[in-house]
Amino acid sequence: MSKEDKEEQVPEEAPVEEEAKAEEEVSEEQTADEIEELLAEEEPAEEAVEAEEEGAQAEEEKARSRREKKKEEEEEFVEERIYTIPLGKAWVRPPKKRVPRAIRIIKDFVTKHMKMDMRAEVEEEEGEMPRLVITNDVNEKVWSRSIEKPPRKIRVRVAKDNEGNVTVFLAEGE
Repeated sequence: MSKEDKEEQVPEEAPVEEEAKAEEEVSEEQTADEIEELLAEEEPAEEAVEAEEEGAQAEEEKARSRREKKKEEEEEFVEERIYTIPLGKAWVRPPKKRVPRAIRIIKDFVTKHMKMDMRAEVEEEEGEMPRLVITNDVNEKVWSRSIEKPPRKIRVRVAKDNEGNVTVFLAEGE
């Protein structure tokens, strides 16, 4: 290497050292700024975490209240039975009137077997007549093969509550 090469190398190294010092100063300023920004960001983040925790607690309370309501509804039932209702007589009707007849058969069967009093005297004494409710699942099961082909029989769970109202559910497993 010649002297010129060495001289060229020295000036190159000097600016590198100056740049390194300048970078250190800038990096110190940047780190201070970054720390301030991080601290500013952490505070809202902590608030967000607290808000999420409050939201989670509110959801848990709602879930508890739903569970309690379900338990209360289940406890309301005084009597619960499972029946297999024959719907063969619906097939005697013309094809377009079979499913409506099957629904009437279900209503009559439940009224008879759950001993629902539908007399006028009961209406006057209590003020309200007991209601018979057929759930959507039962209705869909009867209508599943169209109006012309109702099932020959259907298995249902019938529940009677304190007020005398009767609800017809589809039995489990169907």
